[in-house]
Amino acid sequence: MLAYLPRPPTDTSRYGTFPQEPDLPAVPGALVEDGGQQAAATTAKRGTPMPNYPSAPRHSSFVPGEPSLPPSRGSLTTQHHRGRPSWCPPPTSQEAGARLYPLHALSVANIPNASRGKTSARSSTIPTPEGLQSRRCKLLEEDSPMVQAGKRQRQRYVTKVGKCQVNLGNIQDKKRFLSDIFTTIVDLKYRWFLFVFMMCYIVTWVVFGFIYFLDAWVRGDIGHQGDPEWQACIENVDGFVSALLLSVESQRTIGYGTRMVTANCAEGVILLIAQSIVGSMIDAMMVGCMFVKISRPKKRAQTLIFSKNCVISCRDEKLCLMFRVGDLRESHMVDAKIRAKLIKSRHTAEGEFIPLEQSELNLGYDTGEDRLFLVEPQIICHVINSHSPFWDMSAESLRREQFEIIIILEGIVEATGNHCLAAGMTCQARTSYTEDEILWGYRFEPCMSLEKGAFQVDYSRFEMTFEVQTPAASAKELHELKELEQQEHSTLSLYWDHLLQPCALPGP
Repeated sequence: MLAYLPRPPTDTSRYGTFPQEPDLPAVPGALVEDGGQQAAATTAKRGTPMPNYPSAPRHSSFVPGEPSLPPSRGSLTTQHHRGRPSWCPPPTSQEAGARLYPLHALSVANIPNASRGKTSARSSTIPTPEGLQSRRCKLLEEDSPMVQAGKRQRQRYVTKVGKCQVNLGNIQDKKRFLSDIFTTIVDLKYRWFLFVFMMCYIVTWVVFGFIYFLDAWVRGDIGHQGDPEWQACIENVDGFVSALLLSVESQRTIGYGTRMVTANCAEGVILLIAQSIVGSMIDAMMVGCMFVKISRPKKRAQTLIFSKNCVISCRDEKLCLMFRVGDLRESHMVDAKIRAKLIKSRHTAEGEFIPLEQSELNLGYDTGEDRLFLVEPQIICHVINSHSPFWDMSAESLRREQFEIIIILEGIVEATGNHCLAAGMTCQARTSYTEDEILWGYRFEPCMSLEKGAFQVDYSRFEMTFEVQTPAASAKELHELKELEQQEHSTLSLYWDHLLQPCALPGP
């Protein structure tokens, strides 16, 4: 539950509402000792003190190829970085711009061209002393005990394979499990299920064997073994072991013919009938439980796969959250339906804390797009509109959130072989995505091709994504910006229509 609590606010000076004055970083002591004379000479020569780092670009200037920052954010390159070791130098303007500017820009400067991407990758991997030192600082910051402790505290609600991480405890009324004994036995683990399966037969064999032995001992059949004139009720039973063998032979209908129940006593016949009925009931129940446990459609979900990551990009001029789902079997799911839940804790306006609140994500329920014909891998899309919980979430705020998206895929297993046994078997597959598994500004690569008159699915490309140009702003901000542009365009068109309208000549 601690994993879904709201994260503490980050540095207010970094995400402040109003622009703040840049703080001059302190000069390291090593630089003062080694280069004190050079700094004094440079100061005396220029006449004005110079800071030991380049200044951040101003908002009024326009730099081609770099996105501009909103004026309300303030200069982020002049802020002091928290947690940076004392020996690490302050970030340069290029490093700070590469790390901070795309978070506040309207669009991410992504180049879909492969050749351009390779060129930029080569140019960014040139080893420089400053780059190596800053990279070392970042690694030390990521390996700090606080960061590692925060990562260890994160607990999933549902694992990637669909197992719910919820343990039920302190259940007082456990008699409810005995009222549904069939489901209770089926839900047992295999080792306990096999133990119950064997004990059901062993207990009945021992109980009826003891009754056979008691009957033979009371009537005197054990003491008159070998007497041809004695009319025995149970023949060839001289001890408990032989009575146990009689019980096993009677219940399993083996019938070796050496031990048997005769017609000389009525209780022996009644005992044999009772054991036959009890044995048939145990066979029906335990064999049924074994068949259901082996053929449960829960195992069918192992061949239903989901993509490892979610992606967020634009589709039809709308910001969408997408993931991919596929079926590895040739026997397809019938009436497959998919739905999604958002798990997130929140505080109400009255101060009430709601842990792990579940909210629905629309995957096309109103249009029928949530019903799938799952023959080939499909990309499921959630349009981020005003009804979506991600309406006011941007690429920057996504990193500060903590939530989990649960995906549930349900369908009926296609009938194979005996239709009576396979009909009505509903299968459910589940997975989850955390905020760290959502890629902003990516799309899935196509994994289908036409080969030899049929469509070929390449599952090696199922997880592959590529980067596309996507706005880093939230869907709400994009909507407001679009409305503002439409309003400005309509105002400008009315203004030009007014200017182009011919002036009316005055009357005589």
